[in-house]
Amino acid sequence: MMEEYTLPLSKIIEHEKLEPLHLPRDPENIIIRSRDVIRPGLELNGFYEYFDTNRVAIMGRAEMGLLNRFGEEQRTEVIERYFALHPVAVILARSIRPWDAMLEAAERYEIPLLMSEDTTSGAVASLVAYLNVELAPRITRHGVLMEVYGEGILLVGDSGVGKSEAAIELIKRGHRLIADDAVEIRRVSAISLVGSAPDNIRHFIELRGIGVINAQRIFGTGAVKPSQKIELCIKMEPWDATKAYDRMGIENEFAEILGIRVPVITIPVKPGRNLAVIIEVAAMNNRQKEMGYNAAQELLANMGMDFDELQPKDVKMDLDI
Repeated sequence: MMEEYTLPLSKIIEHEKLEPLHLPRDPENIIIRSRDVIRPGLELNGFYEYFDTNRVAIMGRAEMGLLNRFGEEQRTEVIERYFALHPVAVILARSIRPWDAMLEAAERYEIPLLMSEDTTSGAVASLVAYLNVELAPRITRHGVLMEVYGEGILLVGDSGVGKSEAAIELIKRGHRLIADDAVEIRRVSAISLVGSAPDNIRHFIELRGIGVINAQRIFGTGAVKPSQKIELCIKMEPWDATKAYDRMGIENEFAEILGIRVPVITIPVKPGRNLAVIIEVAAMNNRQKEMGYNAAQELLANMGMDFDELQPKDVKMDLDI
């Protein structure tokens, strides 16, 4: 069973710059569990069948206009019924001030009532994006995550294979470090993985023979980045002369991380190979493939061969990370 992640309301208030109108208790102790946000139009009309109390509710001009059409007495009844359902929190967008009846219902049922200066759509979009990251399913895996030419490159391999050394060379060449040694990977959507460093080791790199360094202190703030979407995984392994490495790039190797498919390439490591340059080329080549261009396919076409007839295979890899 996947672990459930939670978020205190205090962090949402801080991140979204919300003004508290009523807080029944310390927002640090009000826990948000759902990544979904609701605009309660159906509920205000009396349809509660799929109502989820864990969802944060956002009300804007449309919802307040609907309540206004009921008349004062009926409006008070509708507000009373809605707050009696105990939504985890209610946010009023566009700096809308609540009626006395709404504020009284929030106090009576101990519902956090907050206000945002943002538009309703903007408040929904911003909160959904934030919750999708903060409450996303996640795993922590051994590796190094770099941003290379805008591509998120996850370097994996056995300890001592040279991942951190390659990261240092990439930083010297103008690329950015996200995480070294431990990468926290979050599934923020059905197609996207985002990686970051655990807070306690962010910006630190361990180099055998030197020790631990702080990349931000040594190379500057431009050398680090807090998070990055993962687009490619590079498996680094010691060179094995008996192994046949892919020289054309016809096979589509991939790994599944949190149920999402990530392209994988294997780079053999031996003295004399400039790993930083190879990783740069891999990042640029992956970007071209994302844009629909495949160099191997063009080469085979120039040689009069049909790429489709070769039946390129999808090969699933176990990264063992």
